[in-house]
Amino acid sequence: MRRRQFILALGGAAAASSNLWPLAARAQNPAMPIVGFLHVASAKPFAHIVAGFRQGLKETGTIEGQNGAIEFRWADGQIDRLPELAAELVHRQVAVLVTGGGEAPALAAKAATSTIPIVFNIGNDPVQAGLVASLNRPGGNATGVNILTTELEAKRLGLLHEMVPTASIIGHLVNPAYPPTKTNVKDVAAAARVMGLQIILVEASSESEIDSAFAAILQKRAGALLVGADPFFNGRRNQIVALAASHALPAIFEQREFAAAGGLMSYGTSITDAYRQMGIYAGRILKGEKAADLPVVQSVKFELVINLKTAKSLGLTLPSGLLSIADEVIE
Repeated sequence: MRRRQFILALGGAAAASSNLWPLAARAQNPAMPIVGFLHVASAKPFAHIVAGFRQGLKETGTIEGQNGAIEFRWADGQIDRLPELAAELVHRQVAVLVTGGGEAPALAAKAATSTIPIVFNIGNDPVQAGLVASLNRPGGNATGVNILTTELEAKRLGLLHEMVPTASIIGHLVNPAYPPTKTNVKDVAAAARVMGLQIILVEASSESEIDSAFAAILQKRAGALLVGADPFFNGRRNQIVALAASHALPAIFEQREFAAAGGLMSYGTSITDAYRQMGIYAGRILKGEKAADLPVVQSVKFELVINLKTAKSLGLTLPSGLLSIADEVIE
């Protein structure tokens, strides 16, 4: 019952996290350019983004193991490790440094090098973050993709309210360590006032705190849950989806992968397509273009995904308005 969909080959999760075979390939061809890939989260939950990135590289003629290599560094959610990992990739003399997971890895890369080209993704304004001089003419050594997570948080609240109109108290789960959180919280609070909703704000920046946050949400008798856009939560989607299911709590998330894992619904940028765009930029830089001349692009592919099975288990009837605009309904 899919209305619009695109499929990117996901590739192997093992290949996403492995640093070994690209090293072997480069040993046979020491002139092969290296792409450094730095991400704030862990490899296992993000095989799909690596597949999207490889697809973008391929579209520009760069194929891993044939005429290019990728070295991965995953911070496993430990933001304080990012400067060290960025420095490692700079020391490896990568030809381009790609960062994923928002502002923190991009800033770590920017601090580590002023000469190696950087391709980032970020959910808030990269000019305000100090990454580029302007969107059209970045200047310096960095450019990338704006995935618009901050701007969509209030929109997700509205979609959740449409799905569960009887829920007047909404839990809002956020990570205080994530830079865009303050702006997101303000946007959601403003939207909630217009809708006549009460927001219960709960914070978590570790697995154990996620459990405690759910307990607080239930204690406050929240009828639904908005999970904040955050790489930390994205990397722990199975835990969050399982908690929402065990407590019969309708929830909306940022990425499609939450709905595919059993979450009720998601709305946001197609993250796989965003990484494909990053792969295209990295490939263009490998061919001689300069990051300073490549404008920061905004994601243009957004997805509303609804898990029909989960909706039925929660006793929800899908509004016809949501069904008509859903990009995908998972049965």
